[in-house]
Amino acid sequence: MASRRNFAASIGGWSAQHRKTAVFGWLLFVVLAVVIGNMSGTKEISKAERGVGESGRAARIIDDAGIKEPAGEMVLVRSDKLVTEDTKFRAAVDDVINRVNATQVKDGKGPATEHMRSPFAGDGGISSDKHSVLIQFDMTGEEDKAADNIQPVLDAVAEARKAHPDVVVEQFGDASGEKWFQDTIAKDFTRAEWTAVPLALGILLVAFGAVVAALLPVALALTAFVAAGGLLALSSRLMPVGDSAQSVMLLIGLAVGVDYCMFYLRREREERAKGRDPETALRIAAATSGRSVLISGITVIVAMAGMLLSGLSEFESMASATILVVLTAVLGSLTVLPAILSMLGDRVDLGKIPGLAKMRRPTEGSKAWGKILGVVLSRPKGTAVLAGGLLIALTVPAIGMKTSELPIDKELPTSLSIVQTYQHIEKAFPGGPAPAQIVVKATNPDDPRLAAAFDKLRAEAVATGQMHEPIEVERQGGTNVFKVSVPLAGGGNDSTSNKALDTLRGKVIPNTLGKLDGVDAPVTGNTAGSVDFNDKLDDTRLPIFAFVLGYAFLLMLVSFRSIAIAVTAIVLNLLSVGAAYGVMTLVFQEGYGDSLVGTEAPGAIVSWIPMFLFVILFGLSMDYHVFVVSRIREAYDKGMDTKSAVSHGIRTTAGVVTSAATIMVAVFGVFGTLSMQSMKQFGVGLAVAVLLDATIIRGLLLPAVMTLLGDRNWYLPRWLGWLPQMDHGDEAIEAPAPAAEPVPAYASAGGYGTPTYETGRHRGGNGYDESVSGSRRIPRPPVG
Repeated sequence: MASRRNFAASIGGWSAQHRKTAVFGWLLFVVLAVVIGNMSGTKEISKAERGVGESGRAARIIDDAGIKEPAGEMVLVRSDKLVTEDTKFRAAVDDVINRVNATQVKDGKGPATEHMRSPFAGDGGISSDKHSVLIQFDMTGEEDKAADNIQPVLDAVAEARKAHPDVVVEQFGDASGEKWFQDTIAKDFTRAEWTAVPLALGILLVAFGAVVAALLPVALALTAFVAAGGLLALSSRLMPVGDSAQSVMLLIGLAVGVDYCMFYLRREREERAKGRDPETALRIAAATSGRSVLISGITVIVAMAGMLLSGLSEFESMASATILVVLTAVLGSLTVLPAILSMLGDRVDLGKIPGLAKMRRPTEGSKAWGKILGVVLSRPKGTAVLAGGLLIALTVPAIGMKTSELPIDKELPTSLSIVQTYQHIEKAFPGGPAPAQIVVKATNPDDPRLAAAFDKLRAEAVATGQMHEPIEVERQGGTNVFKVSVPLAGGGNDSTSNKALDTLRGKVIPNTLGKLDGVDAPVTGNTAGSVDFNDKLDDTRLPIFAFVLGYAFLLMLVSFRSIAIAVTAIVLNLLSVGAAYGVMTLVFQEGYGDSLVGTEAPGAIVSWIPMFLFVILFGLSMDYHVFVVSRIREAYDKGMDTKSAVSHGIRTTAGVVTSAATIMVAVFGVFGTLSMQSMKQFGVGLAVAVLLDATIIRGLLLPAVMTLLGDRNWYLPRWLGWLPQMDHGDEAIEAPAPAAEPVPAYASAGGYGTPTYETGRHRGGNGYDESVSGSRRIPRPPVG
């Protein structure tokens, strides 16, 4: 009978036989991806591409008109004792203006600032209590280069601050904020990214007890990340890259790259510990763990593809980055990894660390999990009720989850100077730090009725009590486009600001600019962008959920040819995601335990995180599910009853799942230490979900449910019999175990003897039952 080999086994077998070709081919692929990617450069998402809805239309008007928006800056001068009419106060304001106007760009070839607006020029730059004024100006040159030229301005403001101790002088704006971000938050990200790598390496050293075995997964993950970065630069020609894409790529790439390599390596080491020769051990690993890697990778990729339905460029960017790094990690795991393992052989255990076990009992499985399983399998109903009840209880708080785009004083710690400056400006000039922007495109920009409409708009806006001065109208060069800045009441992203935006869009503009023919006046700005983003997200949430759930179900159905396995996978993963949502709600919305993650609860979850977490977690959770269930199915196909197969599968995979989950939790936890609230929520949500997934779900609920279902786990309706057979092939069954005792031809009673290695029936496609012992198949004679 010809040997059957699954796709992963075929690739692994070829790589093991052509080791040098596979290894040097992988290195060449990585180098070419990096070189070509660097040559092409990375195209970043523009404002016009980032915007959606009305705010997106405003950004496109600016872009189509060829307008290069400058970076805006503001300086707040305030005093608790002095008022704006006091000589010392006015002197300080004049000094700030003069010093800022005198600044030059770095090369000294021109002024660093332009469009200076004095608060005493009658444009509303004086606070209502007359204890604060706002000096506003723009940076010269392109907005994306303004951070490079802001230092002379910062120095000038600092000198004015020292020269006038009777007042407080604070600066805030696009360029200064970007420079602060580069100097502080960007370094924060870099530290977290490179803390994650040695942290993962340390956990692998404990898991494997050998330097070479620990280095291999990290090396594969990092080379996959580097290659995917080059591919991302190429793909950015079609799908521009957002700010968070690289960080998400490293986070997910490190997690899945290490996981895939661990699955493969642990199975190869396990088979060697059973006495199998290196070639056979590697062949079995390719057929079993290699297949699990392939299915897991496809599941993650399909899940992330759901984000492409969002119509949001940032989501599409992170989806493309994740898809590329997972695809690259799968490719490396199936090709270069078996080639390297074939080269190394048992030398993969070189560099053993004294005091650490070489392996975590690769043949017997985990003793700790064995004891837990004894309780679970003896009391499956009670375990299912307790474990399921715990997850449901954790999910309940998510029902009251509130999502919002967070203003800077919620996104960053309040102890930071930039946040305090923002709060001071917001207090003195509500809506001042981030006003709404009306982008007005007029067919006849010189029409006197347009000027009258601007005056009417200013009056009606202020009369609502929801908008404030200074309301500024500025024509953009010689174009037919105007920008109108309208400060909104509230904190920028709260219900007060949203209500003010609705009034501006639904009442003020229609009653003024909206009555003129040939005038388009969409509203943009932070508040408008947040509202439009959330509206778009609400519209696409159902299609994304349906896509991810539907395709995940189909993948599980095809992979395991079982309705029950597919349904169980969906339900358990939904419980994992729901529990993570609930914990996030308790910590970041209600404030329970927020100090443990170094933050103060902002009272809401960042709007993009729930959807993005759902997609990522659904993909990542399938890693463990596919790996564990594949091992259970493998044991069942060899003849074990379902309960024994569940016990065998959980015991033999518990060690690698625990190690892999520990790495994921640690890596995601590092991102939970970042200063930004969104990254804290992102990291904590991922870490909690993976922790619950690897313990409560895979260790308790999954074996309990599968034990209760029994043989119904493997039910497939006859009308689905046409589904392709995607089993492990014969490699996982026919490999001999040299250390086993020889199998006698017949027992004393005249029947066939019991094989010494995983005896049972092989449920193959040959039409008869077989007793299995290594590579020997002994057909049972017909009765009578």
